[in-house]
Amino acid sequence: VQLQASGGGLVQPDGSLRLSCAAPGFTPDGYAIGWFRRAPGKEREGVSCISSSDASTYYVDSVKGRFTISRDKAKNTVHLQMNNLKPEDTGVYYCGANLMRSRCVSPMRGYEYDYWGQGTLVTVSS
Repeated sequence: VQLQASGGGLVQPDGSLRLSCAAPGFTPDGYAIGWFRRAPGKEREGVSCISSSDASTYYVDSVKGRFTISRDKAKNTVHLQMNNLKPEDTGVYYCGANLMRSRCVSPMRGYEYDYWGQGTLVTVSS
């Protein structure tokens, strides 16, 4: 299984993008689903997570109040709505399924996630 991230692109500062995460035949029920990003020259960072059991969410401090993660159960898709984007949000965004937990924990631990697919590039620039 590879979770495909889509919806990235070039956007000006203060703009918005909506990322989607899905895979044919994959049902995210039972897994916490997380979004990670890798900015140029930096290590991978856990950005946001949504739990399976109670839909509780986690956000890294730098995106709180700007990003919203959600599940569309009918379409087996997880979205990341990104508003008020900043240049420091630039990077490749990936989604993964936490094979060890159904609830999000802080901080997000990348080694707990799998089913990585190709990410989607988000570039915030004027």
